[in-house]
Amino acid sequence: EGQLVESGGGLVQAGGSLKLSCTFSGFTFDNYGIGWFRQAPGKEREGVSCISTSGGSTYYADSWKGRFTISTDNAKKTMYLQMNSLKPEDTGVYYCAAEWGLNCPNLKHPRAADLFGSWGQGTQVTVSS
Repeated sequence: EGQLVESGGGLVQAGGSLKLSCTFSGFTFDNYGIGWFRQAPGKEREGVSCISTSGGSTYYADSWKGRFTISTDNAKKTMYLQMNSLKPEDTGVYYCAAEWGLNCPNLKHPRAADLFGSWGQGTQVTVSS
């Protein structure tokens, strides 16, 4: 069975940067919709960004557009989230998720997370003011 493993979280001051990684094992990495979700304390999980491993467009939720960049290294079966200009409100647990054959959905939809069947364990990002 495939696994997704996130890394790269940590504590950073506001205005700083972090780069999250999500490594796939047991997956082919072909034709997957893959994305990042954030769960802030006491809140529902919400979509941050999504990309297709087969190429094509990326999607960013408004809160992170222009500050975060999603990318992949298909040879390493790894997805990244470069997080710049971090704000305290970016704090939360960041999860990577994958679903074979999925075109990136509108991550604003409250049920967008339900479309992804495979999830990592999450990595904590804390931004101090």
